[in-house]
Amino acid sequence: MAQEIKKVSLVWQKNLLFRGGEADKPAILIDGDNAASPGPMLTLLLAAASCTGSDVAIVLQKMRMVPAEFRIDVAGTRREEEPRRYSAINFTYTLKGGGVTEEKARRAIDLSLEKYCSVVHSLAPDIRVTYDLVLG
Repeated sequence: MAQEIKKVSLVWQKNLLFRGGEADKPAILIDGDNAASPGPMLTLLLAAASCTGSDVAIVLQKMRMVPAEFRIDVAGTRREEEPRRYSAINFTYTLKGGGVTEEKARRAIDLSLEKYCSVVHSLAPDIRVTYDLVLG
């Protein structure tokens, strides 16, 4: 099986603002000042949230449970010293409607975080990853 290689480009706009993405696809803005758009560290949290969110949505669909609302809030705790990387990340999954049960929601989340989410598994192994679940 051939390795998959992902490629993106990032182009400086001005100050600490960059525009990037895959060639001939929609681009995103990343702002090192967190002014015009999320910065690199926030973008990392968004990438992790969208990755695990996609997994959870797929697993729940396979369980024949489709929530009416699905939100993920992410809090990343950064070190005081350089490099100021994340030492802990907490996801709060909020699922409403669709008959989603706590047992099945937790199963979907656990599968994502422990097995499927490529972004979470690309993080340093000493980053503590936890989650909370809110059902409505």
